Amino acid sequence: MKNRSLAFWLFLTPVILGLGIVVVIPFIYGFIYSFTNWNGLTATEFLGFQNYINLFQEDEFMQSIWFTIKFAVVTVLLLNVFGMALALIVTRNIKSNNLLRTVFFMPNLIGGLILGFIWQFIFISVFGDIANLTGIEGLNGWLSTTNTGFWGLVILTAWQMAGYIMIIYIAYLENIPKDLIEAAKIDGASSFQRFKNITFPLVAPAFTISMFLTLSMSFKIYDQNLSLTNGGPFNSTQMVSMEIVRTAFSDNQMAYAQAKAVIFFLIVAVVALTQVYYNKKREVEM
Repeated sequence: MKNRSLAFWLFLTPVILGLGIVVVIPFIYGFIYSFTNWNGLTATEFLGFQNYINLFQEDEFMQSIWFTIKFAVVTVLLLNVFGMALALIVTRNIKSNNLLRTVFFMPNLIGGLILGFIWQFIFISVFGDIANLTGIEGLNGWLSTTNTGFWGLVILTAWQMAGYIMIIYIAYLENIPKDLIEAAKIDGASSFQRFKNITFPLVAPAFTISMFLTLSMSFKIYDQNLSLTNGGPFNSTQMVSMEIVRTAFSDNQMAYAQAKAVIFFLIVAVVALTQVYYNKKREVEM
């Protein structure tokens, strides 16, 4: 037992060191620097909560938070609906199951920057050509307005991540006992009744996992935002991650950006942990 315990810690030590050096220590230093006028090299003055007071009075930062929250809500709903729908499709007894799983998952393998440029071409050039042929003016300038830019980001993210969420649901769907489904069919239960009373309760843990992943991913998205809209027009589609990066590296306000990052971390942590708590509670009730 002692040897096993020693081996466990030997294997775990590199992970703990990496996590501490890359995540924990920088987070602690960043939190400390958020109370100063740190410029990336030195901190000459302690400002107290002034950076935090200023950021709540900054319209651009508050607008980016509101835009990110709206994006996260819509994206989480769509990703889980699409992920579950795709999982139900590929777990049926059809010959092309493996092919469909590969096709649906492939967009997740494409890098966010490349994906953004691909969809930028689709929204601008392809949609523009369709608009010229059909006369549908709504397809012109798809990324030139806040509303269409928002839906462009949603479409891009849903297309990229739905296949990844599908894999999580597949793992739980394939573990549902077949005899339960067969018994429900014999008793005359419809497809909807079988899904509502058998499938949905048994895949509840998958909802907890996938909602946590989609929530955290939606809040932290950056590269897709950068390559698709670059925050335009007039920073109206700028998400929090991009706003923080611009504050730090374009405006050279490192401490102020760090204060924004701390607030952003707290928002994501509270939302994600609250979601996990209520989903776990629902699993127990089921």
